[in-house]
Formats: sequence, structure tokens, C-alpha cells
Amino acid sequence: MQVWTEIRRKVLVEKVSVRQICRDYGLSHHTVAKMLENVEPPGYQQGQGERPRPKLGPYLGVIDQILEVDKTAPKKQRHTAKRIFERLRDEHGYQGSESHVRRYLAEIDHRHREVFVPLSQPPGEAQFDFGEAVVEIAGVRRKAALAVMSLPYSDAFNVTAYPRECTETFQKAHDDAFEFFGGVPTKIAYDNTTVAVKKVLGGPNRELTTEFLRLESHYLFTHRFCRVARGNEKGHVESLVGYHRRNFLVPVPSFTSFAELNAYLARRCEEELDRTLRGQTESKRERLETDRAAMLGFPKTAFESRKVSYAKANSLSLVRFDRNDYSVPTAYAHQNVVVIGGVETVKFVAQGHLVATHARCWEREQTFYEPVHYLALLERKPGAFDAARPLEQWQLPACFWSLRRRLEVDLGRSGTKEFIKVLRLLERYSMRDLRLAVERAAVMLSVNADVVELLIRAKNETPVELFSLDGHAHLRAVSLEAVDLAAYRTLTAVGS
Repeated sequence: MQVWTEIRRKVLVEKVSVRQICRDYGLSHHTVAKMLENVEPPGYQQGQGERPRPKLGPYLGVIDQILEVDKTAPKKQRHTAKRIFERLRDEHGYQGSESHVRRYLAEIDHRHREVFVPLSQPPGEAQFDFGEAVVEIAGVRRKAALAVMSLPYSDAFNVTAYPRECTETFQKAHDDAFEFFGGVPTKIAYDNTTVAVKKVLGGPNRELTTEFLRLESHYLFTHRFCRVARGNEKGHVESLVGYHRRNFLVPVPSFTSFAELNAYLARRCEEELDRTLRGQTESKRERLETDRAAMLGFPKTAFESRKVSYAKANSLSLVRFDRNDYSVPTAYAHQNVVVIGGVETVKFVAQGHLVATHARCWEREQTFYEPVHYLALLERKPGAFDAARPLEQWQLPACFWSLRRRLEVDLGRSGTKEFIKVLRLLERYSMRDLRLAVERAAVMLSVNADVVELLIRAKNETPVELFSLDGHAHLRAVSLEAVDLAAYRTLTAVGS
């Protein structure tokens, strides 16, 4: 810079010729002209040719192959620069830096990112959002709804996966997140999901759904909804949805069930609490204590995550819920039924009583029968027993079929009806108790439904315990006169 200034002064002030300057300093005419045109040396400008990459060069083909495979992967579960760097390092022995990988990716994919204003994040407040990821459950690749709740102050988060985003899973995700955090946030930010918002009104006003208000009333938190299409207003949780996909679910993981998947996610969320963020002196777990101190306590009663709907059982004793059909006892055919759909079960209430419970199915257009529901009708129509569709997949123990053959031999045409009466005992007793009673009845000379029930009741009766005088010393002095049993003979004498 000193020579630069000196040459400019000699030419522009002292009027020394450019030719003389070139001779004195050994510079070209072009270089001196550049000095005269610029007050200071211009910044370094990279040449137009491709820069050599001595360390990354041998791996460019691997990177290109990863990017090519990503074209067929789920859009939100593709490799980031960090993930590509980790794979090059761990799988291919790359010794260079991550910045070289990032620079190469920037050259082939120019990304334009929006700029946002940093927002204040008080302790005790949360953000919630649903995202999607592809997982493999029981050997089948499918989409899963990822529910993420985060606490921006501590950066603690909880993520759970469900077959679909709906009212029940929305509520269950809140319940699980509150349990994980150890408290209820005072305020939660949302986008305008239809699970919570019926209608977007002017400004910040919203018409909310009944089930969202029930959730809010139970836990007593307040809400804040983002402006339409402005998810950046809850940017903390927005970024975490992608973070979980990239770091927890790449490559696409495989689990036997959603329960196993959620156990894995819970373990990863717990491990994250031990991290310390850049610029912080405390770990997430330590900062979470500050969040908890600002949170609300838990209500005295537990919250039931469910969706209530109303339906009517058809002539086949089937009730439709969420595009699937579930059976109820035939006594409630053609009657109105209240359906309580939960994440794991579906319950059916008729005339104020719980009449049926089924495991929840998240597929579509499936039919689920409970064989016991149809036994009362089959008792009146025993001829339909062997052709009854609800009984097609019923796997009964072998002793039941032995009992049926015996009843049909002993009772003839009414044997099937008597066998159905035996099965109807499942309306009151467990399959285990009934199986044990049927096994005991096999050695009896005569057997029917009443005998089988007596065997169940005899097994379930509590034996009478002998009275002990231990601890009752004052009773030892009490004496009773012997009873003359001959007095009972007068009872038989009356009949004669």
C-alpha cells in the first residue's frame, strides 16, 4: 500500500511521467495505469478457470452419485452438505474439510434464502408443528406424520410419529410433549392447521375447533397463530422438523411398529438434552430447568386424546368410523352409536354403555369383526354358524372343536346351538377361564353350557378361610354348647 500511495503522488502531484515510473519501479504500463485509476488496490478476483481440488477431486464422482440418488428420495430427506461430508469421511476416507464440500455444492446449486428478523424467546413458551417423513413400518415403506414441539429458550424438543395428522394425534402429541418436558408451556405458537382452526378471521382472530378448545381448557395454556403462509413466525420448530428428518431418519429407518419408532425418537430427544449450543455455557438440560420454572403445572386429571363422532349401526351390526367398519353386538344393530376414536383404540357407546372396543386401524376401507358380537344372533340362527363371515378368522383352541363334535353326537341337531351357548360365555368370562372349563368338562359323562359355566364359577370362587384365634385372646374363654343335630330330623318328618 505504501508503494501504491507513493506512485500515485509522484504521477498525479509531482507530474512524473508514467514511463519514468515504469523504469524506476520495474512495473508495466498496465499496472501503473491500474494504480492511477484506483485509490487502493482492488480486492482479489478469482479467475474464470476451474480451481484445482487436490483433496476433494477424487470424491466428486461419489458426491454426484449421492445427489443423483437423492432425486428419487423423499424431498425432505435428502442429503445436506454436512451429511455428505460425514459420509465421505466415514465411508470413503476423505481427509479434507467440510467447507470444501459446501463450496462445491454451492457451485452446482445456487440457493436463495430469505432473511428473517430474530425474535425474542421467553422461557416457558413453545412452538408446535407437524411435518412428514418416510419410514418403514413392518416391512412397508410409508409416510409418517412427525409432531414436533420445541421450547426455543432451552432448545429442548420432543418429536413423536403417527400414521396420520388428525385430531387424535394432535392431542396425543401435546400430551406426550408435556410429559417429556415435565410441565405445560404457558403459550404455544401454531400455524393455521384445520385441526385447531375452523376459520381464519380478520387479523389475529380465529374460529377454533371444539377439540382444540377442550385441549386448551384442560391444560390452560394460551395460543398464538401465525399469519397465513408465514411459518417463519415459528421458525424454531420449523427448522427442527427438517433437523429430525435429516439427522434421525436418514437413511430411511425400519421399525416393527410406530411404538418402536417413537421409543427410538424419545431416546434421541433425551440424548439431545446433553448438548450445549454455540454461545451458551449451560446444556439444554440445564436451560430446560429455567423453562420448567416458568411453565404451568399438570392438571389433576389425565387428558383423553380422542375424537368423538356419531354414527348408526347398519343391518350387519357394523359402524363406520374414519372410512373403516367395526362391529358392535347385534343387539345394537340399527341404533345410534357414539364413536370415541383414540390413537390406539376405537370405543363404541350405545344407550350410555360401552358396548365394543376395537384396535384402531389407520388404513382405509377395512372391516373388523369381533366374533362374540354375533353369537347371540347365531344362537337363534345356528344354521348360519359355519358360513358366518365374522367367525372365519376365529382361531379357537382344539378342545372347543372336540366339545362341539361331542355335543353334536349327544344332542343331534341341537348340538350346534348348545355349542354356541358355550361360546356365549365369552360375553361374561375370559377365554382363558372358558378354555380351562372346557378342558375339565371333557372327562365328564354329561356336558352342556350350564355345566361349563358351573366349572368356571367353581374355579373363580374364593375358598373360605378358617378363622384363627391368633390376636383374639379374649375369645378363647368363650364356649358354645354342642348342637343337637337330631333336632333337624323333624324337618324330614313333616314331609312324611
